[in-house]
Amino acid sequence: MDLGYKGKTVIVTGGSSNINRGNVLTFAKEGANVVNADIDDKMGPKVVDEANAQGGGGKAIFVKTDVTDWDSVQAMVKKTLDEFGQIDVLVNGVGWVVDKVFMEEDRDKWQKLINLNFWSVINCSRAVLDHMVERQSGTIINIGSDAGRMGEFREAVYGGCKGGVIAMTKALAREVGRYNIKVNCICPGGVVPEKAEHRGDFSLVPEGMGQDTLPEELKQKILSRYVIKRLCTPGDIANAVVFVASDAASYITGQTLSVNGGYSMM
Repeated sequence: MDLGYKGKTVIVTGGSSNINRGNVLTFAKEGANVVNADIDDKMGPKVVDEANAQGGGGKAIFVKTDVTDWDSVQAMVKKTLDEFGQIDVLVNGVGWVVDKVFMEEDRDKWQKLINLNFWSVINCSRAVLDHMVERQSGTIINIGSDAGRMGEFREAVYGGCKGGVIAMTKALAREVGRYNIKVNCICPGGVVPEKAEHRGDFSLVPEGMGQDTLPEELKQKILSRYVIKRLCTPGDIANAVVFVASDAASYITGQTLSVNGGYSMM
């Protein structure tokens, strides 16, 4: 199916690792122009080089961005418009989690969780909406988590943030639907990066591990939580994101879709 991304421009925040690296590569393969908006200026350009090497027909660029900082986000959006002239899709992908009991966590970690998981979505969504409203067209995809749908042990504040993202997705969809803008949320299952270097700040597996180096015992422990007995890849999530963001899904808005191998069934 041709999803019609040629000539369109997509912003992916946090596109330098794991899930959102997969989003950058998949949108680029579909022919879109892609902006990797990430604070990681070491891995960010490498992902962009990989995206451009696929030969999808669009152009990928890296824009160093602190999604918790309003000025930085505005500068990224301006750079995108200067480079490509339009923004068709925003993927709010940046996320971070601390796996720790609520009563044992430091307050500064709570603040970082809120900034990265919730304020980033507020900042980036607001920054693109003036342009999308003016064009009477656009799509926002928020990367959520089933921690925000069902609650997750040792992830209280993270789950609270993702629950807020899910609620914001629905509320914003109601506000901007009249401008032909759709807003949806994708909740990934636990994604193990193909290679350790693609891991980013958080993964199901310890630092230095990817699917290429995962011990069999740990692999089986992870698989025991899922109905589909294989590890989730960034591509599994990206395929859902790219479809829901496309014109082929133009009548889908305000929805939350879990892509999790049956870990939860909402």
